[in-house]
Amino acid sequence: MTATLAPPVRVGKAAVGALGLLAVATGALESVVTPTLPLLQRELDMSPAEGALLSIVLLITGALVTPVAGKFGDRYGGKRVLVRLMAVVSAGGLVSALAPNLPLLLLGQVLQGAMVGALPLSFILVRKNLPAGESKVAIGVVSGLFVGGGMAGTLSAGPVAEALSRHWMFALPTIAVIGATILVNRLMPNDPPGRPDDAGVDWPGLALLSGALVTLMLVLAQAPDLVSKPLVLGGLIVLLAAFVTGWTAVERRAASPMVDLRMLARPAVWKSCVLTFVICVGTSVPVFLVPQLFAVPADAYGFGAGATEIGLFLLPGAVAASLAGPISGIGARRFGSRAVVTAGIVIMAAALIALAAVHTEVWHLVVGKALISLANGLCVTAMVTSTATAVDHGDTGIATSLVLVTRVVGFAVGVQVSGAILTAGTPSGSDVPAESAFVTGFVIAGVVTALSLLVARTMSKGVKE
Repeated sequence: MTATLAPPVRVGKAAVGALGLLAVATGALESVVTPTLPLLQRELDMSPAEGALLSIVLLITGALVTPVAGKFGDRYGGKRVLVRLMAVVSAGGLVSALAPNLPLLLLGQVLQGAMVGALPLSFILVRKNLPAGESKVAIGVVSGLFVGGGMAGTLSAGPVAEALSRHWMFALPTIAVIGATILVNRLMPNDPPGRPDDAGVDWPGLALLSGALVTLMLVLAQAPDLVSKPLVLGGLIVLLAAFVTGWTAVERRAASPMVDLRMLARPAVWKSCVLTFVICVGTSVPVFLVPQLFAVPADAYGFGAGATEIGLFLLPGAVAASLAGPISGIGARRFGSRAVVTAGIVIMAAALIALAAVHTEVWHLVVGKALISLANGLCVTAMVTSTATAVDHGDTGIATSLVLVTRVVGFAVGVQVSGAILTAGTPSGSDVPAESAFVTGFVIAGVVTALSLLVARTMSKGVKE
């Protein structure tokens, strides 16, 4: 006789709450460098180039770890891999907190990059331990709390660093990560491996993807300076193409690829990846530009805001981001993922164009940034939920990892492009970019975001139960 599959184990609210707390803590730890980068550059005597490296190393390592973490979670059990991954993150947070110099701080950030793999592992646990309808809402809650934690870290990092020290802005969220990991380990039931564990890690694929991401970030970060050096720029582009081509060939032939590119043949997956990339590019532009515009001197065209004021101005965006995940999860269950994604795209595109046209008052930027944060949360959560529920349970980690890697790369690309626009728009001998540079950035982001509607309209209305 064929055995009947057992129904999902109903975990209590405390277990889901522990995952949510872990999402908040990791989100906060991920975000502390960006708002305090000038402070870190002063205290550690970093050059601008070193500061740029520090700001993106966590994103790069996170994009590399995420697909491996999701794959291992599918094979060996989500809880088992998550707890070990958080041990690495905690070690990285402690190294960052104690680091006396830039090399050790970079090491800490490299280790902290493992935190990006926590979300797909959380999704594996949620799908294995909750019925389909409840899992959609839970995925939305966890995703929203991660975003909210990131905004909370952005708001609190500056005051903590100024009132205590830069060491504490790493130490406090690290302590929260350790505590939340202990709770997850105690409250979440063990999940059995979903696949045989005899396949090894695709080290060639990992190395080639590492080279591709590092080269891409280098090209974007140095683009304004490389325009006058066409041979260097061309060489880097050729190198990037070689890395991408080699990685694609290795992944297609590998017995156990790091990223299963065959998954991209599924419409639900590749459409989610395309939309996630475009929307995260659109989101990351104001994430970088709005604080910069707040800080522009008041005698120019800005507001001369300090770190504390900027944190307060961004608070409505933090609230909107934390609410977006649960709202998106409920909306996807009731109206379908396509409706939620479409609504988010329309809100984001409209807000970006509005910021380009009107940004003369503080409330213009506050409202615009809050709407963009809400729209981003709606879109990304709905797409992750759609992807997670459109594939078999054993493929949940791999599929959502593809979307989340795309999120990281899209965000990094948007930030680097925004920085290039401001650099190119800064007159010689001045430290203040021309106002037209901000307008250009907002317009480009708005147009790119609006074009994603062409993909969103082809999404299926519902999601697989």
